[in-house]
Amino acid sequence: MSVITLGDKKFIKYISESEIVSAINNIAEKINIEYRDEIPVVVVTLNGAIFFAVDLMQRLTMDIIVSCVRVNSYSGTETTNSIENLIGLKEDVAGKRVLILEDIVDTGNTYQYLYDMLVARGAKDIAIATMTFKPDAYKKALPVHYPALSIPPKFVVGHGLDYDGLGRNYKDIYQIIEEK
Repeated sequence: MSVITLGDKKFIKYISESEIVSAINNIAEKINIEYRDEIPVVVVTLNGAIFFAVDLMQRLTMDIIVSCVRVNSYSGTETTNSIENLIGLKEDVAGKRVLILEDIVDTGNTYQYLYDMLVARGAKDIAIATMTFKPDAYKKALPVHYPALSIPPKFVVGHGLDYDGLGRNYKDIYQIIEEK
């Protein structure tokens, strides 16, 4: 049993790096088939999706155009239900296929925000790949095309996911230990 402490919270190892890599390999295969004759614009959401994005993009066999955005929807361990746009999209996506890379999709608020922005900019097609997906917390009608790992609605850190900026650098994913 591996436990880490980040700030005032304790977390227990939940998903190993090898399980994460295997899940990323699986969705990379699907993306490689879907986009084999395309050059998609890959939109990476900072800061959390950096680790996942690098892992995934190294497995993609087609040419890609990479762009980054930074939005924020969390405070501590809770979603704020509002999106703060910190760094906007610089690439022209008009008439192009876009693949969003997210570290986590839970309520879907960030995904909906990005989707609406990309539609407004004329993207031809929009899909999302996410390292972790919380289907029980998801509240949107948009499809989640490439979920690497489906998890319950518990707070997690590691492999890019953080608690107030801490924990992103852990190779494994850790789940919060609920205090009783």
